[in-house]
Amino acid sequence: MTTQARPQKQTQKPKRTILVRRAPGKSAEAILQYGPLRMRAALGRSGITSLKREGDGATPRASMRLLSGYRRGDRMGAMPTTLPIRRLRRDMLWCDAPGHPAYNRPVKAPFSASHEKLLRDDTLYDVCIVMDWNVTMRRRGCGSAIFFHLARPGYTPTEGCVALSAADMRRLMPYLGTRTVMSVL
Repeated sequence: MTTQARPQKQTQKPKRTILVRRAPGKSAEAILQYGPLRMRAALGRSGITSLKREGDGATPRASMRLLSGYRRGDRMGAMPTTLPIRRLRRDMLWCDAPGHPAYNRPVKAPFSASHEKLLRDDTLYDVCIVMDWNVTMRRRGCGSAIFFHLARPGYTPTEGCVALSAADMRRLMPYLGTRTVMSVL
């Protein structure tokens, strides 16, 4: 009598979902939910859209995987997370020029095409998470630099990103990883 080993099931880690719903009566504010946690968030100045375009100021209605992130080392210490996080440097930029080959990609200074500085004077990108909006399946003019970052005081609107307070971002960071998906509904 021979015994055969049973094939072992491959277990995948479950996908973690962050839900973002527009706050009642406020087109540029949201309630972000992760499990039992609920937090106030800022959205794009034009609210949520299903037809995202470069410069429209809207947050895309989509499910976006979290890819990686940046942090400002002189203001933010190490962040407990399994997301790949890089410390920001002065030469780090993000191309937002639809006609450029590096559209919606990180680039280095000096860079002559239209771009966004990642190391900002304000605190918005002290923690900045890259969401998979128009990154892995890129289409020109469909929006760039859609990040999950820190909110301004009073949760004033973003240019199309999702933003949290620094305290709420610190609470959420340990749960974020490359299998985390943000669903803006």
